[in-house]
Amino acid sequence: MNVPASPPLRLASLVSSNSDILAALGATGWVVAADSHSDAPGLESARRVGPDLDIDLDMVAESRPDLVLASLSVPGMQRVVDGLHKRGLPTLILDPVTVADTLDDIRLIGKTIGLEQRGQEVAAQLETDLFSLRAAYSRPPRVLVEWWPRPIIAATRESWVTELLAGMGAVNALETRPGRSTPLTLDEVRDAQADLIVCSWCGAKKLRPEVIEARGLGIPVIAVPESGLGRPGPRLLEGARQIAAALEGLALARA
Repeated sequence: MNVPASPPLRLASLVSSNSDILAALGATGWVVAADSHSDAPGLESARRVGPDLDIDLDMVAESRPDLVLASLSVPGMQRVVDGLHKRGLPTLILDPVTVADTLDDIRLIGKTIGLEQRGQEVAAQLETDLFSLRAAYSRPPRVLVEWWPRPIIAATRESWVTELLAGMGAVNALETRPGRSTPLTLDEVRDAQADLIVCSWCGAKKLRPEVIEARGLGIPVIAVPESGLGRPGPRLLEGARQIAAALEGLALARA
């Protein structure tokens, strides 16, 4: 949708990834309402309207936003989106699956709120920084990204994780499994033959890689905060850097 470029717009951001994008664009000062999980700097004056899957839509409407930013990358968010539409609120709904989608979303948000040049700059810098992490190996290291421990849920083919890892010279150990994520048995984790497991539990107050290590698979485990891997936005670079550093430490011969 097109929103008149007459900043500052009154924005509502209902997921952390969009808040992170707004922060990178320098627009968090325009946010009048935000979900309770968003931790981007500059949101101190924003009205908190609840966690992303339990948004108080009446509070959002009372904040009189010119534009509400939401994302279907959070499973279950469709109900919230339907509620926004029911209330007639102007919305921008994102649904990134790949890193390329994420870059496009940064550009789109920038253009939509009247910061097109800044959006182009942020996307270009992120693309350059991610590209700089690419390494060559005699074989691509296999990485399994775990979103939740009980049941074990991990990123599969239709996740930005797949393209993120490919860009680094690695491979998603579950890239042949359809969907964005899947529950796994311990045997299925073992069959994935991962060289590295990334503990990036979504919504967890504390990451506990020792829980994964205790499964006895003998696979190295690192902890990457959800903010650096579970949010399709500029902070993917944080998680990518942590994974790249871990891959450097693996006993895999470089090409």
